[in-house]
Amino acid sequence: MAADRAGAPPRAWQRMLSGRRLDLLDPSPLDIEISDIAHGLARVARWNGQTSGEHAFSVAQHSLLVEALFGELVSDAPADARLAALLHDAPEYVIGDMISPFKSVMGGSYKECELRLQRAIHLRFSLPVEPGAGLLKEIKRADQIAAYFEATLLAGFSTAEATEFFGRPRGFNADRFDFTPRSVTWAQNAFLKRYAAIEKSRRQTVQPAD
Repeated sequence: MAADRAGAPPRAWQRMLSGRRLDLLDPSPLDIEISDIAHGLARVARWNGQTSGEHAFSVAQHSLLVEALFGELVSDAPADARLAALLHDAPEYVIGDMISPFKSVMGGSYKECELRLQRAIHLRFSLPVEPGAGLLKEIKRADQIAAYFEATLLAGFSTAEATEFFGRPRGFNADRFDFTPRSVTWAQNAFLKRYAAIEKSRRQTVQPAD
């Protein structure tokens, strides 16, 4: 990245439409807004855009799908866990959705940046900075189920290919979930609506102080 001016270090922050300025090297929870996350994820395409349909299948839609699948896997999951599932790919509103092969090429630097952002996002929304291994495992499982169906229904993978990379889901019918690529506006609004519903549930579970 070119320097902003002669002798200055390279710019490592991004201006958000909310007016926030998010530093990728040292992201502050105070610079993270759900409106920016929804806006960005609705405009980031899954599978590098190599999907069928009039619109790209966005990371916002993928996040909604994963949260819905997570709810099927863990029917009694608390609202905090549901929010963690919805935000599992939230760093991509800043750094985009790199396909797995390119992540492998990039190595640790990408993962370090992603982890810094994820931790800041969790702090911003009062979630554990280091979620438990059990929760991460269930979110990952939901993520892989979503990837399998996206791969076979939208991204041109054969059943055998998708099974090799993501595993074949058991007990899930794709007809119960929405895989139709939607417009940016639809995805952004749907993401914000689901976030608001989870936040309402979180507030209702907080017990008043004695």
